[in-house]
Amino acid sequence: MITNAQVERWLREDVGHHDVTNQIPGETTGRLVAKESGVAAGLEAAAAVFEYLDIAVTDRLEDGTSVEEGDELLRVEGAAREVLRGERVAVNLAGHASGIATRTHEIVERARTESDDVRIAATRKTTPGLRGLEKRAVVAGGGDTHRLDLSHMVMVKDNHVAEMGLEGAIEHFQARTSFATKLDVEVETVEDAPRAAAAGADIVLLDNMSPAETREAVELLADYDALVEASGGITLETVADYAATGVDVISMGSLTHSAPSLDLSFRTGD
Repeated sequence: MITNAQVERWLREDVGHHDVTNQIPGETTGRLVAKESGVAAGLEAAAAVFEYLDIAVTDRLEDGTSVEEGDELLRVEGAAREVLRGERVAVNLAGHASGIATRTHEIVERARTESDDVRIAATRKTTPGLRGLEKRAVVAGGGDTHRLDLSHMVMVKDNHVAEMGLEGAIEHFQARTSFATKLDVEVETVEDAPRAAAAGADIVLLDNMSPAETREAVELLADYDALVEASGGITLETVADYAATGVDVISMGSLTHSAPSLDLSFRTGD
């Protein structure tokens, strides 16, 4: 849910204390238009900006809709001053989210050339204050949110292993989590993958392994009841190679931290 407090922070950052630029009289209409093809997302947030300013949102696409150049994503009408005040914030949010959804869709489609079952997941490498927007954009593009925050799942990472050892770290967190909380254990070598599964990992994360190493680890984990996740340096160009290894999940920070914004334009008066 987009809260009024979030919208107020976004607008306060952009409008400042004395907005002369948008002191325009009268009523107008506005349209958010795609300048390139992609997948629409962030439109709930864009609409919330205008609604906070008492601007009526008369039409908008559903997140996840494919768009082409020239397609209209959202339409508003109301006081010209408030339409113009909301314009830049709405365009920035929708452009950023649509870029994430578009990149996610491209990667999912590339992975599907090798596997119909592998999940493409985001990570916690999100922009502070925009995680909800970015995670929803990943879903709009056909991806998986992964954990939304630290409370959703325990991940045993390299620093935990360095402090307590692999089995010791797994035992430590098993004693402190609910039966409903999954344990995702990161390993950096093929040999450590079955060790993690044997010690109780629900998910074994193969970190920064090559496709060949990933395939070998998947084979070693075949007799264990654990999901297999690949992560680390995977790109649009290599994701199909990883999908072909048989992993259950491919997680990619680049879905959120490196996706370019989709080019959108806001036009008034027609």
